[in-house]
Amino acid sequence: MNPVPAATAAPSAVRRSRRRLSLAAAVLATTTALATVTMTAHAAVPPPPAGWSLVWSDDFTGAAGSLPSSANWIIDTGTSYPGGPGNWGTGEIQTYTNSTANLAHDGAGNLRITPLKDASGRWTSARIETVRANFKPPAGGVLALEGRIQMPNVTGAQAAGYWPAFWALGSPYRGNYQNWPGIGEFDIMENVNGINSVWGVLHCGVAPGGPCNEFNGIGASRACPGSTCQSAFHTYRFEWDASVSPQQLRWYVDGQLFHTVSQNQVGEPYWGQMTNHSGYFMLLNVAMGGGFPDGVAGSATPTASTVSGRPMLVDYVAAYTRGGGGTPSPTPTTPPPGGVVDAYSTIQAEAFSGQNGVQVESCSEGGQDIGWLANGDWARYDNVEFGATPPRDFVARVASGAPGGVSGLVQVRVDSPTNPPIGSFAVANTGGWQSWRSVPGNVSAVTGRHTVYLTFSSGQPADFVNVNWFTFRR
Repeated sequence: MNPVPAATAAPSAVRRSRRRLSLAAAVLATTTALATVTMTAHAAVPPPPAGWSLVWSDDFTGAAGSLPSSANWIIDTGTSYPGGPGNWGTGEIQTYTNSTANLAHDGAGNLRITPLKDASGRWTSARIETVRANFKPPAGGVLALEGRIQMPNVTGAQAAGYWPAFWALGSPYRGNYQNWPGIGEFDIMENVNGINSVWGVLHCGVAPGGPCNEFNGIGASRACPGSTCQSAFHTYRFEWDASVSPQQLRWYVDGQLFHTVSQNQVGEPYWGQMTNHSGYFMLLNVAMGGGFPDGVAGSATPTASTVSGRPMLVDYVAAYTRGGGGTPSPTPTTPPPGGVVDAYSTIQAEAFSGQNGVQVESCSEGGQDIGWLANGDWARYDNVEFGATPPRDFVARVASGAPGGVSGLVQVRVDSPTNPPIGSFAVANTGGWQSWRSVPGNVSAVTGRHTVYLTFSSGQPADFVNVNWFTFRR
């Protein structure tokens, strides 16, 4: 595969990091050759400072050669999400794998992500994302996402194409893959080509252009304090501060602030689009080649001079909150994609595995609901287990503030959003978009394990319903 030149990279992709070359040029002059340095991990995730609470972490203390915890991480494989843009939307050329050659604990308290080139010149690497996808600040509080990381220890011509990153994506991206950059992306740490610099970038709004100047994003960079980014561990931190008005996003390296974006810079409706969903999931990866490293290098990367096998080391990743109402909304009770869902449990509507046209909002009954639902929208729930006895009906908790004359059907389908419905009920105005009612509907006999779709059908184009949860009854 050949990397996509920065000037021609496809516009629909996530992490379309064609940064301003003038920004890169300012740090190119600081690049120096590095000696290999062996670094050690902290004994544990640092305790939170006064006033902060640790809400999630992984210290990567697994046995040498083992994969990261499947309770914490999803391992991405291949060259795209199913149905997503090719080459992960960035022009990167490697294939992600779940091989321990590319992804493994080192036995010393670190996770290693190692790009490798085989004898035929093909590159492999690794990319992981948190199972949890609801990282956001409590109402009126602050969220911090932090990682202690040593970038791949390689510089100069040998580093051409290396693209390590620690970042976060808005949860509605899962299962959609076409709603970037509106759902938001926080690049907490990015680096290319072994330059002694960390980039922090916000992606938002629409592409091209928009409030975040896509496909560049709103970004800043600086050299790592003290030791270079490649020769030592540094702590990269992102804060989303909802305790101030206007709200702020802040980027730090080793406690030193180097980038700030204000809510006013983004404006509405774009700020709301990236903050009013259920939250974010974090990612760690090392890509090879693509729009960002190619754009900085001024030519395609990696090259014949690029060396294989220089890992990114991750000591820990953690999420903290401060103030407000406490911790972020709890993880949905429905298991994440890949888990088995009991059809007869309460299935939180916002815990979908994929969706079309669905948005997530805060719910007056606690947690979140899915809303702005109109004709043709759907939400997908994977691995729903009905067992050997079919359900007699289903119940959904719904609300509607639809205007007079607007109504629609909430339908259940299995295995495809275009299969005939196995059940449905009609809904019209319930007294408001947060005026909730539990409405039953009959269902046809279904047993075993299926992908369940909630689909929404109406003869009018307007939004007609919100859904908090649903369940099946025997």
